[in-house]
Amino acid sequence: MITLQRIPSTNDYLKEALSKSTPLPEGTVIMAVDQHDGRGQKGTVWQSEPGKNLTISLLLTPTFLDPKQQFALTAAISFAVARWLESLTHVSVKIKWPNDIYIGDRKIGGILIENILKGKSWKSAVIGIGININQTIFPAGIQHQATSVKQILHKDCQVSELLPDLCKHIEQEYIALKSGRFDTTLADYKQKLYRLNELHPYLVEGINVSGVLRGVTETGRLQIDFNGHLVDFDIKEIAFVI
Repeated sequence: MITLQRIPSTNDYLKEALSKSTPLPEGTVIMAVDQHDGRGQKGTVWQSEPGKNLTISLLLTPTFLDPKQQFALTAAISFAVARWLESLTHVSVKIKWPNDIYIGDRKIGGILIENILKGKSWKSAVIGIGININQTIFPAGIQHQATSVKQILHKDCQVSELLPDLCKHIEQEYIALKSGRFDTTLADYKQKLYRLNELHPYLVEGINVSGVLRGVTETGRLQIDFNGHLVDFDIKEIAFVI
């Protein structure tokens, strides 16, 4: 584990080290006390109060997977983080497709996986994870959409002491995936999906339509049931209305 006091992005730091052929073993974790320019899905910004939250990047080398199975890694990591948070908070934790972590209708964490491919093979994966731990005041635009471990447990946690158990949960799911439990990983992920089998509105091409979330395909496309007609979507093709 490499702990850094203040950097823009743990993912960028790890990717830059890899680009310079720095010999980092699989399982290396970069942890930032203050990550001041973190990123989320679709170019969003991950805002984190310095010293209050868990902001890490993890290096994995999932060469045992075909690049077409990239979503399997997303499913394994997302499920591991959700299970870890459940063990910590003792409340139900869900995964908002594809990899945001929710408690109730509030986001507590997010995951950004950046895959590095070499030709037709998978070279490495940089797993960025941000979890709200001790932060209780959030920016005005998201204050009613975010939560933290402290808001649930009503006490502070020692951020660095939480990391080993999180890594243990990730390792457990990663080894299971490596042993060929691809179908089980997807099934576990599906059962944790936020709003699974519930009727809710979604934005599709700017139009508000209601449907029932049924699951995901093997490649990670979201499956929505519109009055008995099942349609699958890529991340840029649909948005949750929350």
